[in-house]
Amino acid sequence: MAMRPGTEQKLLDAAEELFFTHGIAATPIDAVLDRAGISSATLYRGYASKEALVAAALERRHDDWLATWDRAVEAAPDDRGRLLAVFDALDGYRTTAAGSRWCAFLGTAAEYADAPAEVHAVLDRETGALRTRLTARAAPVVGDRAGALADQLLLVVSGYLAMRLRDPSVGTATARAVAAALVEAA
Repeated sequence: MAMRPGTEQKLLDAAEELFFTHGIAATPIDAVLDRAGISSATLYRGYASKEALVAAALERRHDDWLATWDRAVEAAPDDRGRLLAVFDALDGYRTTAAGSRWCAFLGTAAEYADAPAEVHAVLDRETGALRTRLTARAAPVVGDRAGALADQLLLVVSGYLAMRLRDPSVGTATARAVAAALVEAA
């Protein structure tokens, strides 16, 4: 029997809040179950392991992030603006309940040196989506240098997210300025 959508929503909400605020290893599955108000039998009806639940929470977060980024791209006035819209998306996502916490993907990657397969797949998907989308947005701006610029921008985005761990008040202004300089240099 599959898990009911409302139950799954409560479970993923609890998992995301606890795993990505307190840490995955530091959060016992019982704490997630208590927060969600469900039994372990219900959990295992939908997810084979704690790692499968982590992967599902990351997948949902990734989908939310991509939707936020898509809206920022749609609002941008030109190709350069669509490329740098990743910073508008970071600002916008930061104001959401999920986005107010530090980057779940970097945190998970740091916590799992040897990530289980299902978690590793989600982390790879997230990095790949960032690289692919940045490359696609860079192509109209810098042509055949798009891949190299995308890798540079990926590093700037990741660095910004890592700095938020040290200082949650850090905004995207500096990251955006570095990115704009890289775009100009390309």
